[in-house]
Amino acid sequence: MALLCFLQANATEKTITSPDGKTTVMVSDENGQLTYDIHHDGKTFMMRSPLGLKLNFNDLTQQLTLASCEEKTVRDEYHLKTIKQSHVSYEATEATLAIEKNGRKVMDVVFRLSNRDVAFRYQVYPRRETLAGIVESEASGFVLPEGTTTFLCPQSKPMGGFARTSPSYETSYTLDEPAGKNGWGEGYTFPCLFKTPSGWVLISETGTDGSYVGCRLLNEGDTRYRIGFPQPGELNGDGSVSPAIPLPYSTPWRTITLGETLAPIVETTVANDLVTPKYKASRAYTYGKGSWSWIIGMDGSCNFDEQKRYIDFSAAMGYRSVLVDALWDKQIGYQKMEELARYGRERGVGLFLWYNSNGHWNDAPQSPRDKMDRSSARRKEMKWMHDNGILGIKVDFFGGDKQPTMQLYEDILTDANEFGLQVIFHGCTLPRGWERMYPNYVASEAVLASENLHFGQGACDAEARNACTHPFIRNTVGSMDFGGSALNKRYSADNQHGTTRRTSDVFALATAILFQSSVQHFALAPNNLQDAPEWAIDFMKAVPTTWDEVRFIDGYPGRYVILARRSGSQWYVAGINADEQPVKTKIDLGMMGKGSLLTVYSDDAKLNGSKTTAKMKKGGLAVTIPQNGAVVVVGNATE
Repeated sequence: MALLCFLQANATEKTITSPDGKTTVMVSDENGQLTYDIHHDGKTFMMRSPLGLKLNFNDLTQQLTLASCEEKTVRDEYHLKTIKQSHVSYEATEATLAIEKNGRKVMDVVFRLSNRDVAFRYQVYPRRETLAGIVESEASGFVLPEGTTTFLCPQSKPMGGFARTSPSYETSYTLDEPAGKNGWGEGYTFPCLFKTPSGWVLISETGTDGSYVGCRLLNEGDTRYRIGFPQPGELNGDGSVSPAIPLPYSTPWRTITLGETLAPIVETTVANDLVTPKYKASRAYTYGKGSWSWIIGMDGSCNFDEQKRYIDFSAAMGYRSVLVDALWDKQIGYQKMEELARYGRERGVGLFLWYNSNGHWNDAPQSPRDKMDRSSARRKEMKWMHDNGILGIKVDFFGGDKQPTMQLYEDILTDANEFGLQVIFHGCTLPRGWERMYPNYVASEAVLASENLHFGQGACDAEARNACTHPFIRNTVGSMDFGGSALNKRYSADNQHGTTRRTSDVFALATAILFQSSVQHFALAPNNLQDAPEWAIDFMKAVPTTWDEVRFIDGYPGRYVILARRSGSQWYVAGINADEQPVKTKIDLGMMGKGSLLTVYSDDAKLNGSKTTAKMKKGGLAVTIPQNGAVVVVGNATE
């Protein structure tokens, strides 16, 4: 239905309300500039913030008029095995605000308000004979209330780090810092979490494909942030930082999730609510657990005999796959890989194969190289994989977020689907609704992941702190390929050398629940069948990788987290602690059946783990979680 806008002073203003009436957005064109603010339950979550675009043929940030408003209710229902909630019922208020400049319509600003999320995007129209344009910048901004603190991942400068592969989105989060910084000078990687005096705000984006660029968040002083385009040096300097677009065109969505507690942040599905599939799955893709030699044995483990041993290990664990990492083309070879694939199929185990994304954008020497960056070579390689029953690929070392790189992601996914291959990305950008957009997409790294636990003791010392961060930030908006849950005490093939794990065995079980990805290649090793606790191995055999529901229970980023995931009729509750002081609490298990028998995995003060059983009691389950320790509770769902 059409909505009436009202005049106040020299401005036209429009108020949009969420379905439950608790969240409001007011859009204004005062002084010819578009702004918006957000209130929830009468509290300010976003102060007056700018909207608009600068195109190479028109400045859509000034001399603008809010001409009309059209509102409707949007409802959607979808099923998706690869995200935190398998069945989603989505309802939102959609307001399309027609924007004029000099009496002529130039764009729409589209807002969507659900009961926990605010999103907006721009729909840009041609100007006379102009049917193509360049978006030089976005004015899209986010002005948070005074007193806001930040939980952010600094963006790396381009062409630095290992073999000039940065930015690879693998930097440590800064936690509870005052607003006003700009990371290491280059802003922040999405998603970005803020604690305001009114509650929590998560800012991100979704719907980005090869027609745009991946964006970051730049600070402009105090609590003012805005959308930033890629850095000029990305992709070895090749390509523009500004997307070229056809007209008319709809930009990706900017998303803002709100919560008085962290529950809406942890439970949001906004990244997939706002997008639709770009193609149909070429086959019925399946998901599950796998093993991975490289995290323990590094490059030398990618040989024929060791991969056979890991296939046997996966078979013993009941796992569906083995991830064969870098250098397999040289250390195993294509002919022997075909033999290895046959050996795996005989044991019910498929293979994922690692590939370098290069091209010309960095110096990473690991092979196979020059297979994924060009269509003819990529499709020939994928045909070979299809013919030999390979399950999927892990593609590494991307060049940034410019439009050509985003096109490469989309091209790899599209071609892989044609050949029935699932795709994992590493050394890569954040996924932006890709689970729903690309049916064969599995997960991305885009986080300081498990290999760092092998590379340095500092990462092991900080493992609990980092693990208490990801459920609140990185993993809220997209599947995260972490490659963790190690049961070795040391990161080496003999379990006697290398970096030392500081966390407990129960902690390893807990992160298998906390870190969401529909395909999990765990950092387990064949020796764990003999040297790890039997209860831990049995749990890792049984833990699901696809979930029907998630519920936040308690926690604080970087300190501790307790959440629950449901798979079918069973709930899995996981809690971990990074603080020096033990977390002593009662976990509300109301989602489980009254009087049901619970299986509890817990640590004592010295991180000695055990498995016990307990009866479901009124008032919850009292637990104590020591530093670097965990608790896991498994029980049946209420009928």
